[in-house]
Amino acid sequence: MAMDKKQIKAVIAKRVAQELNDGDVVNLGIGLPTLVANYIPNDIDVTFQSENGFLGLGPAPEAGKEDPDLVNAGGMPVTILEGGSFFDSAVSFGIIRGGHVDATVLGALQVDEKGNLANWKIPGKMVPGMGGAMDLVVGANRVIIAMQHTQKGNHKILKECTLPLTAKSQVNLIITEMAVMEVTDKGLVLKELGPEASIEDVKAATGAELIIPENVGKFGL
Repeated sequence: MAMDKKQIKAVIAKRVAQELNDGDVVNLGIGLPTLVANYIPNDIDVTFQSENGFLGLGPAPEAGKEDPDLVNAGGMPVTILEGGSFFDSAVSFGIIRGGHVDATVLGALQVDEKGNLANWKIPGKMVPGMGGAMDLVVGANRVIIAMQHTQKGNHKILKECTLPLTAKSQVNLIITEMAVMEVTDKGLVLKELGPEASIEDVKAATGAELIIPENVGKFGL
């Protein structure tokens, strides 16, 4: 039975959470990446940074308990955990550009086998601006792309991006509902398969050649 959209997002977010380590400072992009906070194991302590100016980002508030002055970079209501702190954009981007963010998790319109990322503009369409993505992918120590594998059947993982780039050669890991892929200097290495995907499925849904090791792992719901 095929996963619905909610299950697909949950599978991706849960797998991304397994990449984070105790003590990490992590920035989550808008959309799907924000779900990662729901799946952090209880035995590790991760501090989430919001690029609009605070550390200690908490989960979404209960319905009716939203604070209009407390939102993430995408304008969605959030909470702040005990010990969190607020600061202005200059300090926020000083943290990012200074290499103090251990990992950033972002969505993508396209990503390619060289680790190039396009996640902000579709020619001819009105979409939000780049925001802090350009700074994050260069400043964070590790860049994880969390997204659905294809868009209406079209490849999002390519040999070479065709959309305007956010940054070149900065992506380290790609996690979709179908696969975990590592960007290496030799190309994309297929590390794990999603709960409903085969190697042939992933190859057909990917617009780049994959390096397939002898042993490919599996992740699930």
